[in-house]
Formats: sequence, C-alpha cells, structure tokens
Amino acid sequence: MATVDLTKEDFTSTVEDNDIVLVDFWAEWCGPCKAFGPIYDKVSQEHTDVVFAKVDTDAEQELGQGFGIRSIPTLMAFREGIMVFSQAGALPESAVTDLLTQIKGLDMDDVRAQIADHEAEHASA
Repeated sequence: MATVDLTKEDFTSTVEDNDIVLVDFWAEWCGPCKAFGPIYDKVSQEHTDVVFAKVDTDAEQELGQGFGIRSIPTLMAFREGIMVFSQAGALPESAVTDLLTQIKGLDMDDVRAQIADHEAEHASA
C-alpha cells in the first residue's frame, strides 16, 4: 500500500477506522526525513495490512503541535485507535519491520486494561 497524506480533517478517522496505522511526521526541508522516506515507502509495500501515513509538519502545524512533535522525523503507531508507539528519529528498515511485528502481536485487551489502571491511579492521586 502506498503512503497516504493526512491532514487534521482526516487524521482521527484514519486512526479510528483502521486496525494499525503508522504515522511519519516529517517536513520537506528535513534531511533525516528525506533519508527515512524511501525506507518507510519500502516497508509500506511489504505490509499492505497496515496504513502508512505521513503528516507534513509545515502544512499541518496544528497536528504537530497537538502531538507535541519537537523533532522530526517522528514515527507514531496506533493500534485500534490507541497510540502504542512514538519515537523521534529515522529508523532503519529492520527496526520498522520489527516494530510492526511487535504491534501486530500486542494483546489489545491487556493494553486497554493497563490504560484503565493508569487512569484510575491518576484519578485517585
């Protein structure tokens, strides 16, 4: 699957309507972003069951600010609408592939239980 460009108008629906979504926050002027782009595109061709999206932080500054993007590229992963990974910096192909394997193997019931426990702890604090 080719990568898709996301805007603030379609970001939420894309994340909520797909099982796994990887999002690359990038900018045209960013050297590491340009180096990571071909890796990201290659892995997207090998994992057609995953949505590979890109957010241009210059064009979509509100999205970048909303997610606290301070360094690009930043890669985020969502599974069943829940952010399960966020890391700044370009990753090698093997790391992106390994990340996808880990995300696909997540027990999402356990993830939701951990989130609920965390929220309960902070609510009582």
